Amino acid sequence: MNAPVTRRNAILGIAVAATSLVAPSMLRAQSAGRVVVVGGGFGGTACARALKRADARLQVTLIEPNKTYVSCPFSNEVIAGLREIEAQQFGYDRLAAAGITVVAQAATAIDAQKRRVTTSDGTAFGYDRLVLSPGIDFHPEALPGYDEVASETMPHAWKAGAQTLLLRRQLEAMPDGGTVAIAIPANPSRCPPAPYERAGLIAHYLKTKKPRSKVLILDAKDTFSQQRLFEQAWKELYGDMIERVALSQGGRVTSIDAATKTIVTEFGNYTPDVANVIPPQRAGRIAGVAGVADATGWCPIDPVTFESKLVPNVHVIGDASLGGGIPKSASAASAQGKAGAAAIVNLLAGRTPEAPRLTGVCYSTVAPGYGFSLAGNYQPRGDIFAEVEGGATSPVDAPRELRAREATEAERWFQAITADCFG
Repeated sequence: MNAPVTRRNAILGIAVAATSLVAPSMLRAQSAGRVVVVGGGFGGTACARALKRADARLQVTLIEPNKTYVSCPFSNEVIAGLREIEAQQFGYDRLAAAGITVVAQAATAIDAQKRRVTTSDGTAFGYDRLVLSPGIDFHPEALPGYDEVASETMPHAWKAGAQTLLLRRQLEAMPDGGTVAIAIPANPSRCPPAPYERAGLIAHYLKTKKPRSKVLILDAKDTFSQQRLFEQAWKELYGDMIERVALSQGGRVTSIDAATKTIVTEFGNYTPDVANVIPPQRAGRIAGVAGVADATGWCPIDPVTFESKLVPNVHVIGDASLGGGIPKSASAASAQGKAGAAAIVNLLAGRTPEAPRLTGVCYSTVAPGYGFSLAGNYQPRGDIFAEVEGGATSPVDAPRELRAREATEAERWFQAITADCFG
């Protein structure tokens, strides 16, 4: 039966319909195969764990250069001084203890014909099926003037870690009465609601520490996910502290001058005290190396198996994929990892994979004790995932008790999904 959106499975983060999973008892006659997973985020770890749980005889190798993963979900709270970066950090010891070979190297080359992945130390790993979960990279050509050097002055903080802490330090150093600008790109983008959550949490910091300051949002979109909920929360909590310039008002950022810390838009220039520039994005670098990214910069897939439409025996999950209606989020990546593992197990056994039905949730917290959520069901329709009936979103006119409860549920969701992937 299909998994409905319920409060329980929403807190757990993401569910996969039972019809898409393969019970371990069905796999005892299967010959062992080799699966290499590149990328140790929510998608890659969920996939590696699900593969090993399905058949302990599978040779599962996880290739990830960082020995510690720093989670993007909840990193906005680190920026706002509500959480320490250590709460975002997770290792891979428990995946290794589960029989998964963890390789702390970067994947540098993929030979699809020989089915081989080469890492930065020159080691080659053969595979029967390859899973790429590389997350996102930035698209420098899409925002002139913004590069790695510029990010040290105008941080993106869109990959959690050093950039998260840099933006936090800049906020702490800013004088009261200053302006924080957040430049938001057009979709597709990782976690579309997160920039607006960030605006709220930065406003909370400013309200408590530097109350004469402002948050300016320069947006390449006219509308955004859960807009009424965010705008109501901003007004209720922060008055006129947050100003948003939408696409039709000239909010799209066209270039950056890092030397003068200037943000250039279609209708004017801005020189804020703190500039958080989130650039346009595309699939992580290894997707281009593997040849699975198309002209959009993203990776077209078969939504039933997650297999690349461009390169056989290579599956792409998480933010890097062209998923249609399913959002680019930790919850979605975890779901795709599990569903992709089920498909791979079936393919290795010579069976036809069944179409998955995925359920995902996105929580946003705009102040301590004030949160809301959006949950949805997704299933293959044609070449993409489409949202189907059964989704749910927080009501706009809700009492503060509900907002407080959802903020608590957001924390429980984070604990559940990180334990599921890394614990």
